[in-house]
Amino acid sequence: MAGTKAGGQKAAAKNLQRDPDFYAKIGRKGGKNGRTGGFAANPELARIAGAKGGRISRRTKKDDVAA
Repeated sequence: MAGTKAGGQKAAAKNLQRDPDFYAKIGRKGGKNGRTGGFAANPELARIAGAKGGRISRRTKKDDVAA
């Protein structure tokens, strides 16, 4: 059954039976090993960027009308 759709589903079920977070852990490793940086590799950077975005979105609009 190796190499078939049914075999893949069986293997996935076995992986989840052994460890419910199996695929989450694999995804986390892949994100941290990425060479392009980004938020998965640096959670602190994500926190800082989110805070900046939050501050900007809550600013009042400038009144550009000349009086």
